Amino acid sequence: MDACLAELAKLEKLTSPTGKGKAPPVPESLDSLLQSLREARAQCEAGNVSASSLKSLSRTVDARKKDIDDRQKEVYNAVSKLGKAVDKKFTASIPSYPGLFVSPESAAALDRMVVVHLLRTGQFETAETFIAESGFPITDELRSKFVDLHKILQALRAADIGPALDWTRNHRDFLRVRRSPLEFNLHRSQYIRILLSSDPPNPLPAIAYANTHLRPFFAEHSTEFMRLMTCVAYLPLTKLQASPYADLASPTLHTDLAPLFAKEYCASMGMSRQVPLRVVGDIGGSGALSRIEKARKVMREGKGEWSQADELPVSCSHFTLIEIPLPPENRYHSIFACPVSKEQATETNPPMMLQCGHVLAKDSLQRLPKTQGLVKCPYCPIESNPSQALEVHF
Repeated sequence: MDACLAELAKLEKLTSPTGKGKAPPVPESLDSLLQSLREARAQCEAGNVSASSLKSLSRTVDARKKDIDDRQKEVYNAVSKLGKAVDKKFTASIPSYPGLFVSPESAAALDRMVVVHLLRTGQFETAETFIAESGFPITDELRSKFVDLHKILQALRAADIGPALDWTRNHRDFLRVRRSPLEFNLHRSQYIRILLSSDPPNPLPAIAYANTHLRPFFAEHSTEFMRLMTCVAYLPLTKLQASPYADLASPTLHTDLAPLFAKEYCASMGMSRQVPLRVVGDIGGSGALSRIEKARKVMREGKGEWSQADELPVSCSHFTLIEIPLPPENRYHSIFACPVSKEQATETNPPMMLQCGHVLAKDSLQRLPKTQGLVKCPYCPIESNPSQALEVHF
């Protein structure tokens, strides 16, 4: 995408009247030519025309024509490079699938995704307009929860942890089940702010705050608690380069609170940590649609049929499995697919590594023929004892 934007910027620069390139801009060349023609006409009207002046005018016309041709050539080259960059980035055109959201259930699911995305990103006016035009019903409770979320996030960005702390106290049991560090991190942020707010340094107010609010978390965060207490010996943290506690003065200690709070808040509502349309863009826009379209093409060439509109093709004569690359933040479970059965690994069918180092699913391992208690690896001639295979965790 960066290459596409760079080529587009070059093209915009070349086509602008003031843009610079190897050749002068076309309007500048035309203005120069027009000025030369006006001067030649004035000489003709005055009767001062000579053979040398006409030759000079001819050379000027040829020079300006060459400048315009060179400029146009630069523009054509930039257009060609932009097209190549786009083709390289987007290897296939986005396919269209008619009739995807024709059922009431699928249409409602799509409307809900858009509404939730707008509410979660704080675009409340746009969300209300969409709700009014689509007629999708949204409960006042859900709407108010997202309003509260953004009020708390705005307070956190303004260095006010009070509203966030009130929420964590009301949901402390939920956070403990998740082993979330949110409440501890909020108090840690406030402790650091107090510690660095006085000049000259005075650690006593910060220590008093820590004894009241941070000490209850000592069992879960003992190492970090001790670092927070001992860092007072290295004040001011931002001026001592050799301080082992300089990271406590980093702004990220405070700016990371907002995304962490949004994650826990949405988890309490049973929603993922990412906004819906971003997941759609990351997965679908990063290559899923093109891979699915390729699978459809392969199946058509192999005279196969994709009979189910709501299912992905997973097996055909030339194509066995659609593998879609996911960014790390979207990997919620094991991504191992057995090379023998082409099935996704599960808790009951985990990946197993043989003594030779090859990995396959447990069910596939149990189906391998045994000779004197040993099985031959499907990918190498080494025989292994199935009971000695190790479960692998990805």
